[in-house]
Amino acid sequence: MTLVQTNSTGDRLRGLRDWQRAAFEEYFRREPRDFLAVATPGAGKTTFALTLASELLARHVVRSITVVCPTEHLKKQWAEAAARFNIPLDPDFKNGQGALGKHFLGAAVTYAQVAAHPMLHRNRTEARRTLVIFDEVHHAGDALSWGDAVREAFDPAARRLCLTGTPFRSDTNPIPFVDYVQDHTGVRRCSWDYSYGYAPALADGVVRPVIFLAYSGEMRWRTKAGDELAARLGEPLTPDALSQAWRAALDPKGDWIKRVLTAADRRLSEVRKHTPDAGGLVIASDHENARAYARILRRITGRGATVVLSDDPTASRKIKQFAESDDRWMVAVRMVSEGVDVPRLMVGVYATSTSTPLFFAQAVGRFVRVRRRGEMASVFLPSIPVLLEYASEMERERDHVLDKPVREDDGFDPEQELVNEARKKRDTPDAGDELPFETMESAAEFDRALYDGGELGGGEPDEEEFLGLPGLLEPDQVAALLRKRRQEQATQRPRRVEPQERQRPEHEVVADLRRELNGLVGAWHHRTGQPHATIHTQLRRACGGPPVAQATAEQLRQRIAKLRAWAVGED
Repeated sequence: MTLVQTNSTGDRLRGLRDWQRAAFEEYFRREPRDFLAVATPGAGKTTFALTLASELLARHVVRSITVVCPTEHLKKQWAEAAARFNIPLDPDFKNGQGALGKHFLGAAVTYAQVAAHPMLHRNRTEARRTLVIFDEVHHAGDALSWGDAVREAFDPAARRLCLTGTPFRSDTNPIPFVDYVQDHTGVRRCSWDYSYGYAPALADGVVRPVIFLAYSGEMRWRTKAGDELAARLGEPLTPDALSQAWRAALDPKGDWIKRVLTAADRRLSEVRKHTPDAGGLVIASDHENARAYARILRRITGRGATVVLSDDPTASRKIKQFAESDDRWMVAVRMVSEGVDVPRLMVGVYATSTSTPLFFAQAVGRFVRVRRRGEMASVFLPSIPVLLEYASEMERERDHVLDKPVREDDGFDPEQELVNEARKKRDTPDAGDELPFETMESAAEFDRALYDGGELGGGEPDEEEFLGLPGLLEPDQVAALLRKRRQEQATQRPRRVEPQERQRPEHEVVADLRRELNGLVGAWHHRTGQPHATIHTQLRRACGGPPVAQATAEQLRQRIAKLRAWAVGED
């Protein structure tokens, strides 16, 4: 098929956002064979890529387009978007059919599809001068075999355009067709050709600001051995205790998730006063929980929720129907973790135990797509230290490294441990698997709100205030409002010493404070890379007093307060 391009370059550039135009101009300034564009979720990577593809077709640089994306649903989404650019793509192309229909200029395929038959796609690529667009290119490194297949299939391509909103992986699998440069420490980091991060996008009004509402609470469960254990979410815990307390919180039989879903629905009602079609999304760990959460939402709202499961052949249709409706809630497992465009999603509940930085960034990306200035997204999540760290670093740019730097502590890599754990997750437990525990009780309490690297915490009145925030606020208005409330907390709410704390033996109080301090030092270490000992030395220098082992309860509290102040940018 021959495409007749009737628009000029100026016509194609008209209406583009500033970053899209700048990236377009950078591409044609050099016209490289490979180009990596990094842009925050919701910034408009698809529009940029198809504008570029249209221009290359008009200049006869390429004659065919192949889009490679992570999921079946995204194949259809790309084909629909390409049709608006007069580029007919086949989203239903199957490896078994061999040749592409003559009425198509190209195809949209998945990374898994390419890995299943790389030579077929190589032959297609060699047959015509082809532009290959890799959507969320980091997925090409999901497995070494996938990376090898992608290289084999698309090495002959005339041009390759790599796109990602999250240019980092938690492993060291190299991403095909991405350049890596060695920094002064000897670590190889990915090198992009154009980058447009969340912070500049927020300043430009291209994405929404996100406020995170974290909930803690008491959890109690029974192990397979019959032992009853309890822990408080949000306090320093061992990895095993944290994992089980987290799972207890997400258990649909407990009260934690019911309370959080109720609060999230109240927030959605507030947002819909200004944006009547605003929707909410619950990201669940597995199919069983997803269905249970939908039943809870029906009891809360009186209306059913759209449930999207990864093995449902109608999943794409359900997502599209929800996007075009004004229904309140959708519950999904992994179908909407990235790349799915539902701009009306403005309230989210992170009800999954998946805790890699990549998944978290992709999940939050579902809520930042802006339709008009002033929209604000709200994401509810459990008070899990690693999630709170990700939330506080929304504006920090990350990249993919091939060489892990040598750690100065005990050599334990918590991020890799999270990756290993995430790889064990399945959408549905095997029939023979037993739960490691039975949830006895779970209670939710509002813990804190996080926005723009700062946080406010504690107490029922604060929860009411945050749930009632207007749905339309500019980012600087949100920041000013939260700064004002933080100042009010500091001046009007002195630290309360609970009666039971005064009655406890001093050694127990000191032991708890040491654990809390060490947990915060660990989080600060993972944010800054500073060794634990250095952080403790800096705290002693700032607050005075002896080493931790000899410090009093009050001295430990001062160091905890100082570290929390550092975390929000205060001296």
